[in-house]
Amino acid sequence: MIDFTMHFYEVLHHYWLFAHASAQISVVTAMLVALFLGFTFGYERSYRGRAAGVRTYGLVCMVSAALTALSAHPDAWSTTGQAASHLTMIDPTRTIQGIVTGIGFLGAGIIMQNGMKISGLTTAASIWCAAAIGVLVGLGFYIPALSMTIVALLFVLFGASLDRFLPAQRPISVRVQFKRGFHPTRDYIVEMLKNHGYRVARGSLSIQHHNNQLEWRFVALSNYHRRDLVLSDLAHLLPSLEGVDSFFVSRARN
Repeated sequence: MIDFTMHFYEVLHHYWLFAHASAQISVVTAMLVALFLGFTFGYERSYRGRAAGVRTYGLVCMVSAALTALSAHPDAWSTTGQAASHLTMIDPTRTIQGIVTGIGFLGAGIIMQNGMKISGLTTAASIWCAAAIGVLVGLGFYIPALSMTIVALLFVLFGASLDRFLPAQRPISVRVQFKRGFHPTRDYIVEMLKNHGYRVARGSLSIQHHNNQLEWRFVALSNYHRRDLVLSDLAHLLPSLEGVDSFFVSRARN
């Protein structure tokens, strides 16, 4: 009886060692695969000189995979050779929720606003996507993770080109400074813009007076299909307006 008990204990001990080693191998494999996928996905952002590059994407994807894979093996957390029976039931969805929350703070730090222009939204969204790829790898869904990497990379690469050919209203931030003593009327500006296919966005007009000069700021909208022609057309129009001393135009994201 004692020999049988000892033999049974040895069998369980060897089984635990194998299971523990398998869990570690599983986590390491997920980390390496996620690091490669994150590196591949982040190369496009790095190539375009964005704030987040291959290192950021690789680390985000790898850490997400490691935490998710770790939560899937709670029995391997003990280092004493005993099963982690004292641990409560681990819910991987809590780990995923924590990852999503943490990535939200990282993405918020990338988004920047400069006047009426907002940059970093695509980079922040792609970092969120990299975290999701890591979660898929951590859960063992390697094929969906690879598919998501390819689809997301292609969309980031060619999405802007596709959007350029779709009809849309192209918002343009306009700042016009008039000559000293010249006081334009709103109807005159609106009518001139309307004759050339533009209109002032509702509620966007603001007027500033400094050193006897008026400065108008507003957002102009156009129904042109070619986005690259909008700025140049409006830049040629503004000098023809009466009393214009200087102007500045740029794309407005909002």
